[in-house]
Amino acid sequence: MSILSKRNLNSEFWFHTSRSSGKGGQHVNKTSSRVEVFFNIAESKVLSDLQKNILQKKLAHKISSEGNLRVISQATRSAIKNKEIAIDRIYILMERALTPKKLRIPTGPSRNSKETRLKTKHFKSEKKQLRGKINLSD
Repeated sequence: MSILSKRNLNSEFWFHTSRSSGKGGQHVNKTSSRVEVFFNIAESKVLSDLQKNILQKKLAHKISSEGNLRVISQATRSAIKNKEIAIDRIYILMERALTPKKLRIPTGPSRNSKETRLKTKHFKSEKKQLRGKINLSD
């Protein structure tokens, strides 16, 4: 990743496992394969103050009242795979939030599109004028 260094951030994550919901028979009742990854943005030593502010604004809906960014994964039966998936998701979230948006440069309509618009207006205008009453006395 270009903006975030994975090695440094991994040490700031903490995990919680619990029993996963869904199908799985007896296996699901005895293993904790659901993984929650927590990351406290405000207390991070790796992120700069600017990065922290951006993340807190853009990911506000995913941050708890304690300031923890939380991502859950229960896609597979393996806790290790779910942990990897959750870590990938948290990095994707943070990377998207920290990537600046490109500014859109507004452009005007082209000459051809203006001419086409005027021609269709003229055509529709003529069509509607022809709908008038016919004067047979002339």
